[in-house]
Amino acid sequence: MRRMLAMALVILMMTALLSGAQAGVPSGVEDGVLTVAMECNYAPYNWSQSDDSNGAVPISGSNEYANGYDVMMAKKLCEANGWKLEIVRLDWDSLVPAVLSGVVDAVIAGQSMTAARAEMVDFAGPYLYASIVCLARQGTPQAEAKGISELSGYCTSQLGTIWYSVCLPQIPNAEIQPAAESAPAMLMALETGAVDFVCTDIPTAQGALAVYPDMVLLDFSGSEDNFVVSEEEINIGISVMKGNAVLKDALDAVLSTMTVDDFNAMMAEATAIQPING
Repeated sequence: MRRMLAMALVILMMTALLSGAQAGVPSGVEDGVLTVAMECNYAPYNWSQSDDSNGAVPISGSNEYANGYDVMMAKKLCEANGWKLEIVRLDWDSLVPAVLSGVVDAVIAGQSMTAARAEMVDFAGPYLYASIVCLARQGTPQAEAKGISELSGYCTSQLGTIWYSVCLPQIPNAEIQPAAESAPAMLMALETGAVDFVCTDIPTAQGALAVYPDMVLLDFSGSEDNFVVSEEEINIGISVMKGNAVLKDALDAVLSTMTVDDFNAMMAEATAIQPING
Protein backbone atom coordinates (compact mmCIF):
# COMPACT_ATOMS: atom_id res chain seq x y z
CA MET A 1 0.00 0.00 0.00
CA ARG A 2 2.84 2.36 0.89
CA ARG A 3 4.44 1.75 -2.53
CA MET A 4 1.13 2.41 -4.27
CA LEU A 5 0.71 5.69 -2.39
CA ALA A 6 4.26 6.71 -3.22
CA MET A 7 3.70 5.91 -6.89
CA ALA A 8 0.46 7.89 -6.92
CA LEU A 9 2.26 10.84 -5.35
CA VAL A 10 4.99 10.72 -7.99
CA ILE A 11 2.40 10.64 -10.77
CA LEU A 12 0.56 13.60 -9.25
CA MET A 13 3.80 15.56 -8.94
CA MET A 14 4.79 14.82 -12.53
CA THR A 15 1.34 15.83 -13.77
CA ALA A 16 1.57 19.08 -11.87
CA LEU A 17 5.04 19.79 -13.20
CA LEU A 18 4.01 19.06 -16.78
CA SER A 19 0.91 21.21 -16.45
CA GLY A 20 2.94 24.04 -15.01
CA ALA A 21 5.55 23.74 -17.74
CA GLN A 22 2.91 23.88 -20.45
CA ALA A 23 1.25 26.88 -18.82
CA GLY A 24 4.62 28.63 -18.76
CA VAL A 25 5.63 27.94 -22.35
CA PRO A 26 7.47 31.02 -23.64
CA SER A 27 6.10 32.57 -26.82
CA GLY A 28 9.54 32.60 -28.45
CA VAL A 29 9.00 36.14 -29.70
CA GLU A 30 9.89 37.89 -26.45
CA ASP A 31 13.02 39.07 -28.26
CA GLY A 32 10.94 40.53 -31.09
CA VAL A 33 12.09 37.85 -33.55
CA LEU A 34 9.96 35.09 -35.07
CA THR A 35 12.25 32.18 -35.94
CA VAL A 36 10.63 30.05 -38.63
CA ALA A 37 11.78 26.70 -40.03
CA MET A 38 11.15 25.45 -43.58
CA GLU A 39 12.91 23.27 -46.14
CA CYS A 40 13.74 26.13 -48.54
CA ASN A 41 13.41 23.43 -51.20
CA TYR A 42 9.68 22.98 -51.71
CA ALA A 43 8.50 25.39 -54.40
CA PRO A 44 6.13 27.16 -54.59
CA TYR A 45 5.76 26.94 -50.80
CA ASN A 46 9.41 27.80 -50.21
CA TRP A 47 12.72 27.74 -52.04
CA SER A 48 16.27 29.13 -51.86
CA GLN A 49 17.83 31.66 -54.21
CA SER A 50 21.13 33.49 -54.49
CA ASP A 51 19.87 37.06 -53.93
CA ASP A 52 17.13 39.07 -52.25
CA SER A 53 15.08 39.66 -55.40
CA ASN A 54 11.28 39.62 -55.12
CA GLY A 55 11.46 40.22 -51.39
CA ALA A 56 13.48 37.13 -50.46
CA VAL A 57 14.72 36.83 -46.86
CA PRO A 58 18.22 35.70 -45.73
CA ILE A 59 18.52 32.08 -44.62
CA SER A 60 20.20 31.94 -41.23
CA GLY A 61 23.78 30.67 -41.33
CA SER A 62 24.07 30.80 -45.12
CA ASN A 63 24.71 33.15 -48.03
CA GLU A 64 21.37 32.27 -49.61
CA TYR A 65 17.88 33.70 -49.41
CA ALA A 66 14.45 32.10 -48.95
CA ASN A 67 11.31 32.98 -50.85
CA GLY A 68 7.93 31.48 -51.69
CA TYR A 69 4.43 31.36 -50.26
CA ASP A 70 5.62 30.41 -46.77
CA VAL A 71 8.10 33.29 -46.70
CA MET A 72 5.45 35.74 -47.93
CA MET A 73 3.08 34.56 -45.22
CA ALA A 74 5.79 34.72 -42.54
CA LYS A 75 6.59 38.29 -43.55
CA LYS A 76 2.93 39.27 -43.36
CA LEU A 77 2.59 37.74 -39.89
CA CYS A 78 5.72 39.50 -38.68
CA GLU A 79 4.70 42.87 -40.10
CA ALA A 80 1.32 42.63 -38.38
CA ASN A 81 2.92 41.85 -35.02
CA GLY A 82 6.00 44.07 -35.22
CA TRP A 83 8.45 41.15 -35.24
CA LYS A 84 11.63 40.61 -37.20
CA LEU A 85 11.79 37.40 -39.25
CA GLU A 86 14.51 34.75 -39.12
CA ILE A 87 14.40 31.81 -41.54
CA VAL A 88 16.06 28.52 -40.61
CA ARG A 89 16.56 25.82 -43.24
CA LEU A 90 15.86 22.24 -42.09
CA ASP A 91 14.96 18.99 -43.81
CA TRP A 92 11.34 17.82 -43.65
CA ASP A 93 11.78 15.28 -40.86
CA SER A 94 13.55 17.83 -38.65
CA LEU A 95 10.79 20.45 -38.74
CA VAL A 96 8.53 19.20 -35.93
CA PRO A 97 11.46 18.20 -33.66
CA ALA A 98 12.81 21.75 -34.03
CA VAL A 99 9.56 23.14 -32.64
CA LEU A 100 9.42 20.54 -29.87
CA SER A 101 12.96 21.38 -28.76
CA GLY A 102 12.45 25.14 -28.97
CA VAL A 103 15.15 25.57 -31.64
CA VAL A 104 12.56 27.47 -33.71
CA ASP A 105 9.37 29.26 -32.79
CA ALA A 106 7.24 27.97 -35.66
CA VAL A 107 7.21 25.84 -38.76
CA ILE A 108 5.68 27.37 -41.88
CA ALA A 109 6.36 24.73 -44.48
CA GLY A 110 3.22 23.43 -46.15
CA GLN A 111 2.36 20.99 -43.34
CA SER A 112 -1.06 19.33 -43.28
CA MET A 113 -2.87 19.79 -39.96
CA THR A 114 -3.15 16.06 -39.26
CA ALA A 115 -4.28 14.58 -35.96
CA ALA A 116 -0.93 12.80 -35.60
CA ARG A 117 0.99 16.07 -35.83
CA ALA A 118 -1.55 17.82 -33.59
CA GLU A 119 -0.64 15.37 -30.82
CA MET A 120 2.89 16.82 -30.86
CA VAL A 121 2.37 20.50 -31.72
CA ASP A 122 -0.35 23.13 -31.74
CA PHE A 123 -1.48 24.49 -35.09
CA ALA A 124 -2.31 28.04 -36.07
CA GLY A 125 -4.36 28.40 -39.21
CA PRO A 126 -5.16 27.05 -41.70
CA TYR A 127 -3.12 29.42 -43.82
CA LEU A 128 -3.97 27.55 -47.04
CA TYR A 129 -6.35 24.86 -48.33
CA ALA A 130 -4.64 22.42 -50.69
CA SER A 131 -6.56 19.70 -52.55
CA ILE A 132 -4.81 16.50 -53.61
CA VAL A 133 -3.90 15.88 -57.26
CA CYS A 134 -1.56 13.77 -59.38
CA LEU A 135 1.05 14.58 -61.99
CA ALA A 136 1.92 12.51 -65.06
CA ARG A 137 3.94 13.10 -68.23
CA GLN A 138 2.30 14.19 -71.46
CA GLY A 139 1.70 11.42 -73.96
CA THR A 140 1.49 8.63 -71.40
CA PRO A 141 -1.58 6.51 -70.54
CA GLN A 142 -1.55 7.97 -67.04
CA ALA A 143 -2.05 11.47 -68.46
CA GLU A 144 -5.45 10.38 -69.82
CA ALA A 145 -6.81 9.13 -66.47
CA LYS A 146 -10.18 10.55 -65.42
CA GLY A 147 -10.06 9.15 -61.90
CA ILE A 148 -7.79 7.29 -59.52
CA SER A 149 -9.15 3.90 -60.64
CA GLU A 150 -7.76 4.60 -64.13
CA LEU A 151 -4.24 5.18 -62.83
CA SER A 152 -1.72 2.35 -62.89
CA GLY A 153 2.02 1.88 -62.90
CA TYR A 154 4.96 2.95 -60.79
CA CYS A 155 4.33 5.91 -58.51
CA THR A 156 5.76 7.76 -55.55
CA SER A 157 5.39 10.87 -53.43
CA GLN A 158 7.29 12.75 -50.76
CA LEU A 159 8.38 11.00 -47.58
CA GLY A 160 6.41 11.89 -44.47
CA THR A 161 3.36 13.25 -46.30
CA ILE A 162 -0.26 12.16 -46.49
CA TRP A 163 0.22 11.99 -50.26
CA TYR A 164 2.41 8.94 -49.75
CA SER A 165 0.86 7.32 -46.68
CA VAL A 166 -2.85 8.05 -47.24
CA CYS A 167 -3.47 8.84 -50.90
CA LEU A 168 -1.29 6.50 -52.98
CA PRO A 169 -2.64 3.38 -51.20
CA GLN A 170 -6.14 4.36 -52.38
CA ILE A 171 -5.15 3.80 -56.02
CA PRO A 172 -6.07 0.16 -56.79
CA ASN A 173 -3.45 -0.44 -59.48
CA ALA A 174 -0.64 1.64 -58.02
CA GLU A 175 2.81 0.07 -57.82
CA ILE A 176 4.08 2.22 -54.98
CA GLN A 177 7.82 2.83 -54.96
CA PRO A 178 9.95 4.08 -52.03
CA ALA A 179 9.09 7.63 -50.99
CA ALA A 180 11.17 10.52 -52.30
CA GLU A 181 13.11 12.46 -49.68
CA SER A 182 11.90 15.83 -50.99
CA ALA A 183 9.40 17.39 -53.38
CA PRO A 184 12.12 18.12 -55.99
CA ALA A 185 13.28 14.49 -55.79
CA MET A 186 9.68 13.35 -56.28
CA LEU A 187 9.30 15.53 -59.37
CA MET A 188 12.64 14.43 -60.78
CA ALA A 189 11.57 10.79 -60.45
CA LEU A 190 8.58 11.58 -62.66
CA GLU A 191 10.53 13.71 -65.13
CA THR A 192 13.19 11.04 -65.65
CA GLY A 193 10.66 8.23 -66.04
CA ALA A 194 11.60 6.44 -62.83
CA VAL A 195 7.88 6.54 -62.02
CA ASP A 196 4.75 6.95 -64.13
CA PHE A 197 2.94 9.40 -61.87
CA VAL A 198 3.20 11.13 -58.51
CA CYS A 199 0.71 12.36 -55.93
CA THR A 200 0.97 15.82 -54.41
CA ASP A 201 -1.12 18.88 -53.56
CA ILE A 202 -2.29 21.41 -56.09
CA PRO A 203 0.13 24.25 -55.20
CA THR A 204 3.11 21.90 -55.55
CA ALA A 205 1.69 20.59 -58.83
CA GLN A 206 1.12 24.07 -60.22
CA GLY A 207 4.66 25.02 -59.28
CA ALA A 208 5.93 21.89 -61.01
CA LEU A 209 4.20 22.81 -64.27
CA ALA A 210 6.20 26.05 -64.35
CA VAL A 211 9.42 24.05 -64.22
CA TYR A 212 8.38 20.94 -66.18
CA PRO A 213 5.98 21.94 -68.98
CA ASP A 214 5.84 18.32 -70.17
CA MET A 215 3.90 17.33 -67.06
CA VAL A 216 0.10 17.11 -66.84
CA LEU A 217 -1.93 17.96 -63.74
CA LEU A 218 -4.65 15.40 -62.93
CA ASP A 219 -7.33 16.91 -60.72
CA PHE A 220 -10.20 14.54 -59.96
CA SER A 221 -12.08 17.00 -57.73
CA GLY A 222 -15.83 16.73 -58.09
CA SER A 223 -15.57 13.13 -59.25
CA GLU A 224 -16.61 10.11 -57.23
CA ASP A 225 -13.39 8.50 -58.45
CA ASN A 226 -11.20 10.73 -56.33
CA PHE A 227 -9.06 10.52 -53.21
CA VAL A 228 -10.89 10.37 -49.91
CA VAL A 229 -9.23 12.78 -47.51
CA SER A 230 -10.38 14.63 -44.40
CA GLU A 231 -10.26 18.38 -43.93
CA GLU A 232 -7.31 18.01 -41.59
CA GLU A 233 -5.34 16.47 -44.43
CA ILE A 234 -5.87 19.34 -46.86
CA ASN A 235 -5.80 22.17 -44.32
CA ILE A 236 -2.26 23.59 -44.18
CA GLY A 237 -1.18 25.00 -40.83
CA ILE A 238 1.62 26.58 -38.83
CA SER A 239 3.22 24.44 -36.09
CA VAL A 240 4.07 25.95 -32.72
CA MET A 241 5.07 24.36 -29.43
CA LYS A 242 2.28 22.69 -27.44
CA GLY A 243 0.80 25.19 -25.02
CA ASN A 244 2.24 28.24 -26.78
CA ALA A 245 -1.10 30.04 -26.78
CA VAL A 246 0.46 33.50 -27.00
CA LEU A 247 2.13 32.82 -30.34
CA LYS A 248 -0.72 30.72 -31.71
CA ASP A 249 -3.27 33.41 -30.90
CA ALA A 250 -1.10 36.13 -32.43
CA LEU A 251 -0.77 34.16 -35.67
CA ASP A 252 -4.47 33.25 -35.78
CA ALA A 253 -5.46 36.88 -35.23
CA VAL A 254 -3.82 37.74 -38.55
CA LEU A 255 -4.88 34.62 -40.46
CA SER A 256 -8.51 35.06 -39.41
CA THR A 257 -8.65 38.31 -41.40
CA MET A 258 -7.67 36.50 -44.63
CA THR A 259 -9.97 34.67 -47.04
CA VAL A 260 -9.47 31.69 -49.33
CA ASP A 261 -9.15 34.16 -52.20
CA ASP A 262 -6.37 35.97 -50.31
CA PHE A 263 -4.50 32.69 -49.84
CA ASN A 264 -4.90 31.70 -53.48
CA ALA A 265 -3.80 35.13 -54.74
CA MET A 266 -0.64 34.95 -52.64
CA MET A 267 0.06 31.42 -53.87
CA ALA A 268 -0.40 32.56 -57.48
CA GLU A 269 2.14 35.33 -56.85
CA ALA A 270 4.60 32.83 -55.38
CA THR A 271 4.18 30.49 -58.35
CA ALA A 272 4.74 33.37 -60.78
CA ILE A 273 8.10 34.35 -59.26
CA GLN A 274 9.31 30.81 -58.63
CA PRO A 275 12.75 30.28 -60.18
CA ILE A 276 12.89 27.78 -63.03
CA ASN A 277 15.35 25.67 -61.06
CA GLY A 278 13.15 26.05 -57.93
